[in-house]
Amino acid sequence: MAPRVLISDELSDAAVQIFKDRGIDVDFQPKLGKDKEKLAEIIGQYDGLAIRSATKVTPTILENATNLKVIGRAGIGTDNIDKDAASKKGVIVMNTPFGNMITTAEHAIAMMFACARQIPEASASTHAGKWEKSKFMGVELTGKTLGVIGAGNIGGIVCDRARGLKMKVIAYDPFLGEDKAKQMQVEKVELDDLLKRADFITLHVPLTDQTRNILSRENLEKTKKGVRIINCARGGLVDEEALADLLKSGHVAGAAFDVFSEEPATENPLFNLPNVVCTPHLGAATTEAQENVALQVAEQMANYLLTGAVENALNMPSVTAEEAKIMGPWIKLADHLGSFIGQMTDEPIKAINILYDGSVAEMNLEALNCSAIAGIMKRVNPDVNMVSAPLIAKERGIKISTTNQAKSGAFDGYVKVTVVTSERERSIAGTVFSDGKPRFIQIKGINIDAEIGAHMVYTTNEDVPGIIGTLGTTMGENNVNIANFTLGRSAAKGEAIALLYVDEPVPTKVVDKLKATGLFKQVKPLQFDVA
Repeated sequence: MAPRVLISDELSDAAVQIFKDRGIDVDFQPKLGKDKEKLAEIIGQYDGLAIRSATKVTPTILENATNLKVIGRAGIGTDNIDKDAASKKGVIVMNTPFGNMITTAEHAIAMMFACARQIPEASASTHAGKWEKSKFMGVELTGKTLGVIGAGNIGGIVCDRARGLKMKVIAYDPFLGEDKAKQMQVEKVELDDLLKRADFITLHVPLTDQTRNILSRENLEKTKKGVRIINCARGGLVDEEALADLLKSGHVAGAAFDVFSEEPATENPLFNLPNVVCTPHLGAATTEAQENVALQVAEQMANYLLTGAVENALNMPSVTAEEAKIMGPWIKLADHLGSFIGQMTDEPIKAINILYDGSVAEMNLEALNCSAIAGIMKRVNPDVNMVSAPLIAKERGIKISTTNQAKSGAFDGYVKVTVVTSERERSIAGTVFSDGKPRFIQIKGINIDAEIGAHMVYTTNEDVPGIIGTLGTTMGENNVNIANFTLGRSAAKGEAIALLYVDEPVPTKVVDKLKATGLFKQVKPLQFDVA
């Protein structure tokens, strides 16, 4: 059955066609996003939800999204999506961070020009039949110092454009390295230094706990007299009340804002002040950008629903289409390893340690971690998946650690998962053979070679004669067919294990009969998702 995608906001016809061309059943209802009740009523029918900014994906919507696997936001900002609720529900949240970079950067430059030359006020005056040439004295950008707060994708483009305007560019960004700053031909500075030196300040950071009110009243008062401030990033980065006061006092010469702390902004302290340019969140509002992000989100969602490729996800590691082809069997193996340990562990888990050896150590370990953790957590929460598992593990205080190492044994690569509880440590290792099928290769330090089936039985015992006969006879007498049988032992007369791959679930009465023989320390029926 083809995946179903709902588009609840305006999206281009070309984006709709991408879904159709990829064989996805698409339902285009561009006005639905504004109807929360109707959206909640029908969302359970869909595997994917494609939106812009009008649709608000609330916990209530997500509670009803029983089949939802992915939300795609055509654009950068995802403030309209409850990402924590989506993660707990196991829903991937994607955005399109690159489709409107140039457009947003150009808008910031345009706003800087408009503020420097008072273009909106001069235009309004001239339209009114006035000729107030001397009233609108501006300043040049050439030779001025531009302070860029956030030199990432969009901020980097602004830096490049500003250097083309012969501005001196300084940048504050904790993640900007010295080598990268030199490559960009900008001077990396601390925030206080930027505030004191910049003639223009432009913001290009997301709204987080660390960046909220980054231009607070205190920081605004540190700025150079006559500074002009541009915000085309996110509302909430600037204390708008404080900025209004400093504009009125003349300390700040001008401001240009495309975003506001509350949107839609019908009133704001910055409105109707002289030399303040305001636009209604137009940063991405160009024909080219709207088409780019629409096409990009359609491709990303289709890729995920059809191939498992994860691109530009905010709550899960990205896995490219090429990686998905190679890593698919390894992701499945990690899930099986986690599932084995999860089914074997009854006491609370304190830590999960994952070792990657050889070729697999060069892969996308974050994605493999998510799969292993999900496998472990499924026993107590069957609805958990690669998205929600790390969040649930964190909430439970489980420590996750990973180690990767060069090839150390007979296999080109293998994965070993160890769980630590207050009672014991339990480990299992596996690999993927050339046929693409995952195998268990070690349990409790005992080497084996076990094919993984949907229904299995695991036993432990002392290495004594009669174990194979007892297992085979008991299964046969109860009409349980054995597809594969794997044995292993630590040493002669030492600890031994058996792993049986059977055709159907083993009845409880069979488990009880095996335990009643007194030969086995442990008998555990297991189930694995091998689809």
